[in-house]
Amino acid sequence: MRPPFIPLALAAAGLLAAATAALAADHEAGVPLTPAEAAGSWAVASKGQDLCTLTLGAAHTVKAPATCGDALPAQPTAWQPTSDGMQLMGANGQPVLAFHRWSNSLFVSHRASGVDIQLRRRGA
Repeated sequence: MRPPFIPLALAAAGLLAAATAALAADHEAGVPLTPAEAAGSWAVASKGQDLCTLTLGAAHTVKAPATCGDALPAQPTAWQPTSDGMQLMGANGQPVLAFHRWSNSLFVSHRASGVDIQLRRRGA
């Protein structure tokens, strides 16, 4: 007697669907930030502590309080997408800090000092 293949096939299909959904939840890792995704409030954090809050605009603008000057190498005034995330730009058009996209709401900048800086989407 042959084992029932239909229940086995259905179980395999269910596992495949679950695995695909898990991958889709993090499908944005390593891709550029779009203007629509950027718009809103983002926390700049390091070592588990929020350092300041940036407001990114869909028109590639950045509003940053003066306190962000302590957390970042320079005061950002704009942002632009990169091949795997985004970077903050200074008033002179020079890059301030580049971030790699880890998920839909988390970007990380690996610093030579070993201290990473995170950019995390703030809750609504």
